[in-house]
Amino acid sequence: MASLEDDDVADDQLATLLVFPPEVQQAIDQVLPSNDPLDRPDFNPVEYINTLFPTEQSLANIDEVVNRIRLKIRRLDDDIRGVVRGQTNVSQDGQAALEEAQKAIQQLFERIKDIKDKAEKSEEMVKEITRDIKQLDHAKRHLTSSITTLNHLHMLVGGVDSLHSLIRRRQYGEVANLLQGVVNVMEHFHKYMSIPQISQLADQVKQIQTEVGQQILADFEEAFSAHGGKGLGPSNTAQLAEACLVVNVLDPKVKRDLMKWFVKLQLQEYAALFHEGQDVAWLDKIDRRYAWLKRALVEFEEKFGNMFPAEWAVSERITVEFCHITRKELSRIMTNRKAEIEVKLLLFAIQRTTNFEQLLVKRFTGITFEEEGQGQNLTNPFVEPQQLESTNPFEVEDENSQAAPAKPKQSPFIGIISQCFEPHLHVYILSQDKNLAELIERFVQDFKEHGVPHVEGEDGGAVLPSCADLFVFYKKCMVQCSQLSAGAPMVDLAGVFRKYLRDYASRLLIGNLPKVTTSGGGLTISSLLKEGNQELSKFSPEEQRLVCSILCTAEYCLDTSQQLEDKLKEKVEPSLSEQIDLSQEMDLFHTVISNCIQLLVQDLEGACEPSLATMARVNWQAVETVGDSSNYVTAITMHIKTAVPLIRDNLASTRKYFTQFCTKFANSFVPKFVTYLYKCKPISTVGAEQLLLDTHSLKTVLLDLPSIGSQVNRKPPTSYTKIVVKGMTKAEMILKVVMSPHDPPAGFVDNYIKLLADSDTGNFQKVLDMKGLKRSEQSTMLELFRTRLPAPPSGEAQASNMTPSPEQDSSRIRKLEKLIKKRL
Repeated sequence: MASLEDDDVADDQLATLLVFPPEVQQAIDQVLPSNDPLDRPDFNPVEYINTLFPTEQSLANIDEVVNRIRLKIRRLDDDIRGVVRGQTNVSQDGQAALEEAQKAIQQLFERIKDIKDKAEKSEEMVKEITRDIKQLDHAKRHLTSSITTLNHLHMLVGGVDSLHSLIRRRQYGEVANLLQGVVNVMEHFHKYMSIPQISQLADQVKQIQTEVGQQILADFEEAFSAHGGKGLGPSNTAQLAEACLVVNVLDPKVKRDLMKWFVKLQLQEYAALFHEGQDVAWLDKIDRRYAWLKRALVEFEEKFGNMFPAEWAVSERITVEFCHITRKELSRIMTNRKAEIEVKLLLFAIQRTTNFEQLLVKRFTGITFEEEGQGQNLTNPFVEPQQLESTNPFEVEDENSQAAPAKPKQSPFIGIISQCFEPHLHVYILSQDKNLAELIERFVQDFKEHGVPHVEGEDGGAVLPSCADLFVFYKKCMVQCSQLSAGAPMVDLAGVFRKYLRDYASRLLIGNLPKVTTSGGGLTISSLLKEGNQELSKFSPEEQRLVCSILCTAEYCLDTSQQLEDKLKEKVEPSLSEQIDLSQEMDLFHTVISNCIQLLVQDLEGACEPSLATMARVNWQAVETVGDSSNYVTAITMHIKTAVPLIRDNLASTRKYFTQFCTKFANSFVPKFVTYLYKCKPISTVGAEQLLLDTHSLKTVLLDLPSIGSQVNRKPPTSYTKIVVKGMTKAEMILKVVMSPHDPPAGFVDNYIKLLADSDTGNFQKVLDMKGLKRSEQSTMLELFRTRLPAPPSGEAQASNMTPSPEQDSSRIRKLEKLIKKRL
């Protein structure tokens, strides 16, 4: 009994010792995975026993289970015992392996140390061997440098002495070669300038360069002054040519001074001949200036062409200075005599000058500008004219041309003289202003005399030829002005273009639109706010063609104005391109197009309105049978078939505006038809059926309106079809409501709301009037209608209170019309 208790205590202690931390238990599960319940950390003996013996009958096998568990315990003890013994042997083997590794590391360390010592000894030995070789190498290098420096010094001293002698004897050919050598040798002594003797030699070389430069300048002045200056030329040209070779070796300032003096000498005669006080100095004789330079350059090339090196480009230097002098002189002369400048004279001078500049571009490369830094910031406002020939003067002919390549760098000779004319280009602008005024006046007179030109084979609607003439003139002016300037004058010219675009639109287009007149005559506001019994005079076919021609012309002007603006922005300087804006003028042409479409719509609508008034005057309550379409439908159809084909043919070149005309007419005619339909009262059931037949006939005609009378049957645009279907369907629904019985009232009201979905009590009352109901019956219907309407959202209710009803709008219009009638 006591032993059993001891076993229990031991088991309790063992259970306490075998509780592992969670991370240890997780590691054990990863290394030794097991599904045995005895291996689980939360092992519950009671549950395990209940699993082994779920029933009382199973207790009969208890001895067998106990024996099996004891066998398992015995095997587990044997495994533990083997593992413990094996771990003891492993520990002993590991200790031995560690000691062996430590011994191997110690041996390796001793070997590395031995190798390092031997390497240090070898390095010392190599240094000892190569020490003498290095000394010899340094000695050789220093000795070579010393010999080279002594040779250079000998050459420098000898060269300086020789230069003094050669310069005194003016043997410039030898001086050029020797001086170049001395200068090159002197570069080797820059690091020895601290030595007084070397510094003195450097000063002597600089002094020699200064003296020989002054001597050469004096020789040139003496040679040319002693032989008549520019006239005969010096006799010692060979010596002066050699002197130029010396100048190439000297400071660049010597060459600049020599060229400045020589160019001034060559242009002395020009300054005297074309002085401001001379007759040949004025613009009408500007050709003589350029002819003088051509002769002067020929003489220079013949006499002195071989004297100066070719890379000096003396001819180009003379030309550049000539251009600068000419520009200054012309600017001063034109400023002093600005009152005498006329357009023809100015254009003549500019044309001759630009031709001369083009000749200079072909003759010279502009190397002197790059050398002296001139011309790089020269604003060149002159461009080559572009020859464009097309129906639209601003369109490029080649449609297949790819993007233009990058423009090459422009020659500095372009504009070098002609830029002096830019401050006086206002004369040209004023002249073009006057010419355009005369051109517009001629257009007006031609239109009064000849009217719209009739092109054979067409019904009319042709673009007025005057607009093409106007833009051709614009193109000519733009190209001509672009040759003169790309600055402010181009902006001023654009302002003149804008002025006469507006003038053309107002005088030629708007001014020639036919006037809307009533039967009483005259254009009045009452004609626009007409009642049903008033009639507008219908446009004649010629007037319709005129409106279409003006519309096509306005479209042409609109498109061409956009291209004109783009071309002007290309021609003008980029910084001024934002000042080119023709948007207001294009808006004006848009307005002309809208007015033309509105006039055509009003004309057709006015032709149809008497028929609608006839419909409203018919006694629809007396109609007994339903027949063919009524006479008013036939009249409306006849008006449409007469007017629309003519308008379509005249707008064949601008299909989109014909579509706009159809859409606007439908938007205007359909609501007016519904308005007149409300005036048909009272209507019997048979009358309503006749009106429904008439409405369907009109609907068919309107749907076919875009292609009516045309051999080509085109499907109308979807947007147009929706407008007609929506409006005419509303008219059909109104008639169907009128045809429906009003008893019981609730059914009639529900039918109205279902078919029309209209919450306006005014329209509902109009339908009641069309049915011919009495006021008492209408009151009952109205109250029932209000109660059955769905309550609108609060926002819509407020909006309906703030927005006047259609009846209020129409009453206000009638009041305004009556007031106008009284005053007229």
